[in-house]
Amino acid sequence: MRAKVKLISLCVAGAACVVYAQNPGGSPSPARDGGVQPTTADLQLVLQRLDRLEAQNQELMSEIRALREQLGSSGAAAGAAQTAEPPPQLRVQEQIETSRNQIAQLDQEKISTDHKLPLTLTGMLLFNGFWTGQNGGGADNPTVARNPSTPPASSGGGMFRQSVVGVKFEGPEIPGGGRITGSAYIDFFGGTGVTLNQLLRLRVASIDANWKTTTLTFALDKPIIAPREPDSLAQVGVSPLTSAGNLWLWQPQVRIEQRVGFGDQAGLRGQFGVYQTSEGGIGTVPSEYAASVAKNRPGYQGRFELWAQPSESSRIEIAPAFHASDSRVGPYSVPSRIFSIDWLIRPFSRIDLTGTYFHGENVGVVGGLRQGVSFIADVPRPVAASGGWAQLKIRVTPRVTFNFYGGQEDDRNSDLQSGAIAKNQTYAGNIMYRLGSNVLASFETSRTRTTYLNSGTLTFPHYDLGLAYLF
Repeated sequence: MRAKVKLISLCVAGAACVVYAQNPGGSPSPARDGGVQPTTADLQLVLQRLDRLEAQNQELMSEIRALREQLGSSGAAAGAAQTAEPPPQLRVQEQIETSRNQIAQLDQEKISTDHKLPLTLTGMLLFNGFWTGQNGGGADNPTVARNPSTPPASSGGGMFRQSVVGVKFEGPEIPGGGRITGSAYIDFFGGTGVTLNQLLRLRVASIDANWKTTTLTFALDKPIIAPREPDSLAQVGVSPLTSAGNLWLWQPQVRIEQRVGFGDQAGLRGQFGVYQTSEGGIGTVPSEYAASVAKNRPGYQGRFELWAQPSESSRIEIAPAFHASDSRVGPYSVPSRIFSIDWLIRPFSRIDLTGTYFHGENVGVVGGLRQGVSFIADVPRPVAASGGWAQLKIRVTPRVTFNFYGGQEDDRNSDLQSGAIAKNQTYAGNIMYRLGSNVLASFETSRTRTTYLNSGTLTFPHYDLGLAYLF
């Protein structure tokens, strides 16, 4: 009976494979395949190498287990991070919801009155550094040259007194689907202008009842017949071109506005109201009539604006208007009748041409030269006048704007007494640069030329550097 033989194959890294046959008795012998008979030293070497491989295998298994544990920890952390950080769409939605909540909170915390009406604070903190020539008579912002009978005096310095502070409010709904809105603005242009004598002064204010096509307004504002004015940071305490073509006088008034549309690109806006005149504009009155002059008189004004907007970047507005009132001087009634027309022409988005022209009599009661009534042989008569202004605005870039404007008022010489102002003209140009979304810087230069009847013509320059913080 042939004995059973068990083949053993030993392969060691870096050595040849040796095949042995193990007899049932347990002693190894070479296999019958022509293999080489191993020696005791060879077997010892193989066993040593097997021991080293076993140790290396143990180390590798330990490193694998450590790597698995590390990977498991990393995976858990990544899962936690994915749980903590939602996908981009969800993050955007969460940010929107957060913004909505913040807006709602601010809406609850905004300024309000005792009647829970929301108020918005607005205005302009304005610094002006300026210098005015000697024929300006020493005033900060003169609108006419000094009278030839007064000594020359230049002026210069810096001031914040043209800063403006305002509030706007939205009131409740009213019958007919309307809503009440309003605003009020003050400045510091009152007083003498000395640093410690700058008094608060109400500039303009309004209460508006607004419906879809109708607005009823109670206001302290410019005349209805002259709503436009030039752009300037140099002259804010009074409107630019005061006494030089701009009928600016802020006075109480009540007006109603009706709007009619002719499609989406044209329409008509009609205004009619009662304007309170300032009878100080009639000029110097003989002493025997002084007590009889009423401080204010009602004036009736209307304005009818036709507009068209051929494209998004172009617009045209043309508005004829009228004023009618009567000044009472003793037993006399002196009429004030004025016709005006104002315009806005915007051929494209970078250019605006605006202005006003007027002609009439006794225009001082609405902001013209304060010599609306002249006394010839002790009989009052209205002074005829014509004038106006125009401005070219050029938007060079979103930050840079140039404004060039000028105006005049020309009173009829035959209606004037010697020494009165026959004509007053002002020409100006400025550059405005937007330093930030709410910060403006400007440099402006202007020249005023005043002609006194039978007394000659005087001129003066005015230079202004302005810095405005809008809020």
